[in-house]
Amino acid sequence: MAKSEFTAVVPVAGAGTRLRPHTYTYPKVLLTVGDKPIIGHILDDLQKAGIGRVCLVIGYLGGKIKEYVSANYPGLHVTYVEQPEPRGLGHAIWLTRRSVGGPVLVMLGDTILDADISKFLTSKDDCIAVKEVADPRRFGVVETRGGFISAMAEKPEKPKTNLAIVGIYSFRSSQLLYNSLEKLVASGRTTRGEVQFTDALSLMVRSGHRIKPLPIDGWYDCGKPETLLETNRHILDRKRFAPKAKNTQIIPPVYISPTAKVENSIVGPYVSIGDGARIASSIISDSIVNENAVITDMNLTGSLVGPSATVVGMKDRLNVGENSEIRFDSSACE
Repeated sequence: MAKSEFTAVVPVAGAGTRLRPHTYTYPKVLLTVGDKPIIGHILDDLQKAGIGRVCLVIGYLGGKIKEYVSANYPGLHVTYVEQPEPRGLGHAIWLTRRSVGGPVLVMLGDTILDADISKFLTSKDDCIAVKEVADPRRFGVVETRGGFISAMAEKPEKPKTNLAIVGIYSFRSSQLLYNSLEKLVASGRTTRGEVQFTDALSLMVRSGHRIKPLPIDGWYDCGKPETLLETNRHILDRKRFAPKAKNTQIIPPVYISPTAKVENSIVGPYVSIGDGARIASSIISDSIVNENAVITDMNLTGSLVGPSATVVGMKDRLNVGENSEIRFDSSACE
């Protein structure tokens, strides 16, 4: 794949409050889904599209994101911009104005997409990814006329269409984009207390700038436990791994990291097990077990087990954060 002239801006500064307790001590984008953290899937897609320059907007626990990216993507040119307080997506992208020039691709850090990114990079027009949704009130929504966007609004109470904005934006000129963001920030205008990216794009459209909507099929949210598990199921269905484990029945699709140790268990369907995890004498289905977690004598389904968590000795459903430890053996009461 030829190198693209685009720079990708990926905002990953969110605190991920809907995924607590995991995100109290761990960035949302480093939680496992499928065979790697969320940010790994995003960076893989950007590299496959030929993008070699990425600007990550970090904030909460940003140091851990830097560690992961530097260890796993040494050939990628990555710059970091810090968003010290959560003031909205528009504010996060505005902060990158001194780090990005030329064509820019914005890709949100809380979704995994099945989309041909090259369509956004090769289009002669600026583009926004859209998808028809059942409840457009939860999203930024666009109206169209003559094949281009005629109006847009962020989470309207009475949406005029069901075309939601879903996480990829491409601009041939970053200067036009940043000029619009600058006007929005300077005006002090906020929507629901935040500087909204949709409001900046709406300013561009109202000034006569043409932005083309590009429909995409696959759009998978990673913002809360149930959607994270749904996205995990999609990735496992798509990639179809062939894991092995000692004295263990594996019901595919399942991903088990080569550095994980699983024995005397039943695993699957739809289970992802991260690096260094240890599982023994357990039955696990439709769950994500993050790196270095330990599970013994458990029966889990529909569960998220955080990094370095320990779960021993009871059959139930859990949502366990990083470095937590839960024990149900009788010795704990003695």
